[in-house]
Amino acid sequence: MEPKPKSGSEEDWHKTLVEKLATDALKERRRTRRWGIFFKLLTFAYLSFLLYLLIPGDWSEKAMKQASHTALVELEGVIAPGEKASADNVVTGLRDAFEDENTKAVVLRINSPGGSPVQSSDIHKEILRLREKYPDIPLYAVVSDICASGGYYVAAAADEIYVNESSVVGSIGVLMNGFGFVDAMQELGIERRLMTAGDHKGILDPFSPVSDFDKQHADRLLSDLHQEFIDAVKNGRGERLKGDDDVLFSGLFWSGRKGIDLGLVDAIGSAGYVAREVVGVEELKDFTAKADALERLADRLGAATGRALARIGGFAGGLQLR
Repeated sequence: MEPKPKSGSEEDWHKTLVEKLATDALKERRRTRRWGIFFKLLTFAYLSFLLYLLIPGDWSEKAMKQASHTALVELEGVIAPGEKASADNVVTGLRDAFEDENTKAVVLRINSPGGSPVQSSDIHKEILRLREKYPDIPLYAVVSDICASGGYYVAAAADEIYVNESSVVGSIGVLMNGFGFVDAMQELGIERRLMTAGDHKGILDPFSPVSDFDKQHADRLLSDLHQEFIDAVKNGRGERLKGDDDVLFSGLFWSGRKGIDLGLVDAIGSAGYVAREVVGVEELKDFTAKADALERLADRLGAATGRALARIGGFAGGLQLR
């Protein structure tokens, strides 16, 4: 039995259906492609935004070329453990500055009245080591307000020292201070009960009289430390020093202008001046070590505890390059 032939209207209906299905499929394919392009563009925009956030604000073609810079390290405040100007902080900044391949020269900007002879000596020795290790990178000390005692001990290791006319420099000496309450205790009828193991463990006890031995021993100690200071200055400044040793190393301090006359410093100039006129690279990059708040708090607590234990141990005075 032969199939019944389709009528014209039925054939038109099938044809219309096929065309509609084909058109719908084409539209869906186009819609999928458009959404794909949209999400790709959205992803690209998102990644571009992240990249924008990650790139430093001062990024430029000059930065991409890694141009040379003058490294800056700050030494500010008392030179002591737990302080901003501790040997650990200053030495860390100096090492980072010298190790950077784009460093043309290092400027150590100093504003310090002095502090620990050990900490000052450690920084001084590290500067000498770094200058020997990196002979092509000079180090210039720049004084702002004050560079005295331990601060000057550090500066003496630099290639050159620059100051302001009103800066204060010098004070090359060693200080040990404390108090004595012997007469006050006698007037108040207070008995001092000091027990020690070791004949001189109670030396310089503030509640006991100072014996001739105590004074002579302290004088020898101060003289030894003073001579170390003097030797460091003479090695660093050499023939640039002018004037008598009795004056230069008496503990006196002078203005920046007078310091030039005495050969303690070299010339007038700020950090910017040294970078621009002496080094020839005006851009200053800061390498000063920055401790976070928790580290500073822990350091201060540790330093305070150490000072308290030192006093309990019977040593009331403190050795300072001031």
